[in-house]
Amino acid sequence: MNELQAVLENPQALITLGVLLLAIMLFISGVLAPELTGLLSVSLLMATGVLDPQRALAGFGSPALITLMGLFAVSAALFKSGALDRLRELIAFESINTPRRLIGILGFVVAPISGIVPNTPVVASLLPVIEAWCAKRNVSPSRVLLPLSFATLLGGTLTLLGSSVNLLVSDISAQLGYGSLELFSFTAIGVPIWLIGTAYLLLAPQSLLPDRGREKGDFGSKPEQSGYFTEITIPIDSDLVGQSLHNSRLQRRFDVDVLELQRGKERLLPPLADRTIEPGDRLLLRVTRSDLLRLQQEHTVQLARRSLNNDSIKPFEWVGVEGQKTVEVLLPSGSTLAGASLRELRFRQRHNATVLALRRGQQTVQERLGQAILHEGDVLLLQAPIDSIRGLQASNDLLVLDQLENDLPTVKRKPIAIAIAIAMILLPSFTSLPLVASVLIAVVAMVMGGCIRPAEVQRSIRLDVILLLGSLSSFSVAMQSTGLADAFAGGLEYWLEGLPTYASLLVIFLSTTLCTQLISNAASVALLAPVAIQLAGTLSLPPSALLMTVLFGASQSFLTPMGYQTNLMVFGPGRYRFLDVTRYGAGLTLLMTLTVPLLILWQYQGISIRP
Repeated sequence: MNELQAVLENPQALITLGVLLLAIMLFISGVLAPELTGLLSVSLLMATGVLDPQRALAGFGSPALITLMGLFAVSAALFKSGALDRLRELIAFESINTPRRLIGILGFVVAPISGIVPNTPVVASLLPVIEAWCAKRNVSPSRVLLPLSFATLLGGTLTLLGSSVNLLVSDISAQLGYGSLELFSFTAIGVPIWLIGTAYLLLAPQSLLPDRGREKGDFGSKPEQSGYFTEITIPIDSDLVGQSLHNSRLQRRFDVDVLELQRGKERLLPPLADRTIEPGDRLLLRVTRSDLLRLQQEHTVQLARRSLNNDSIKPFEWVGVEGQKTVEVLLPSGSTLAGASLRELRFRQRHNATVLALRRGQQTVQERLGQAILHEGDVLLLQAPIDSIRGLQASNDLLVLDQLENDLPTVKRKPIAIAIAIAMILLPSFTSLPLVASVLIAVVAMVMGGCIRPAEVQRSIRLDVILLLGSLSSFSVAMQSTGLADAFAGGLEYWLEGLPTYASLLVIFLSTTLCTQLISNAASVALLAPVAIQLAGTLSLPPSALLMTVLFGASQSFLTPMGYQTNLMVFGPGRYRFLDVTRYGAGLTLLMTLTVPLLILWQYQGISIRP
């Protein structure tokens, strides 16, 4: 293999390979956040002389990345103005009374919207609506939340604006000399994929989706009945003092599980039924939201809160003042709060909100509330003034799952926001105006039209996504310039020798799909796109066909919760387990693996298929 020998003799290629392997290990292990792994990689490529700063950092100034930044702001303006209120109303219709009908709405209505609006804010906006729908109809959220995530993933393949990965592929294509992708470059393939995927969501057996709200020992299917973990103290005048937990009013009146009893420096673990309660005891409880709020308003126990300045526990004082509200918030993928405790974050001081309790899917939280390390997907029950909650709505670190009355001050601007968004899409399609210019004009128009404030534009931009995509594009350039992509392509060509074109595309698609389950889909595209392009001549296909194969393969994040951020967003509220995602998504992944290569060949049907 001449290509392999050339790589072994090229120090820059060996360095690139080393940086590549390091990045893959970091992506898989999660030791560093994905965006930090990307920044480390691009810095190493510059420090070792593989790429000069101009080429290494070109991705940060690319039209695709600027387009994505503007798209974040446009999406924020659409949601803030209430442009999707009709969708919420549609979900609440009385005729939408079964999980399958709701899934139909998700597939045929929500999915196309995510082809224009990034899917993360779509899921964030609909989570509280769907949880309320589940509560009203006594349906477990686990029956419908995973289809919500999958529907937005399917819709994200309809246009260039549907996903950040689409824009990254466009950027890589331009940097490698094949030109940028147009707004509807892959819509002809995306539409059949969307329809086939939606058919799967509708026809797949309901038994593939668990009923976490009705399992033994569960607290019920309603969102307000989901199990939380919290810490309470026993005041000296409590009527629980002197009683055992088994005979206490606490367990008779409230649906609670006592996970731990702390008495001074002593830590007592179950079984605790015969333990006598003493003044000052601290109990770690698993409790429903409704019962927690009842406990809070009674004097039988006191919710404990941690002092900001020391490790002492102080009683929580119930604030019944008008303007205070209790809400659920979710830690989304990429939240900077993950990996730290509430005490370390000085959460109450930082956000002017008190954490009442924590919910973490099916996992039991054994740490005290102030010491518990926050994870992506955690749900916090907060009490805060309404103004503070509205401030949280603009945060990228937390997603407010409860709807506030009249929390959309720009709702009168809804027609303006919708008109601007439509113009943003139509102008590049029917004029020579570049897509990036159209998006930036839309951002300015949204601000001037009162749909969003300038400060909110800045807060809407996902810095973690921008850093990741901007840094990863350097990989593709380094792999091609050092010959590493040619070497990988040569090895892959050896294994594909003798296979039909369809089978070769299937292997490339499946490889990308499996890769994106382990590392981010953006990283999968950056690593595999330059390799796949080198196979274009061998397979008698244009480079764009191979790019499409990699792009759609990286969009099939249906096997793991970590496959895509929307999967992780619904993982906690749906109370899923790891294999739940795999079981439901395996059939869809298989279907896409068999279908997408055929659609790509159909798109390029003028090209003869190698026997």
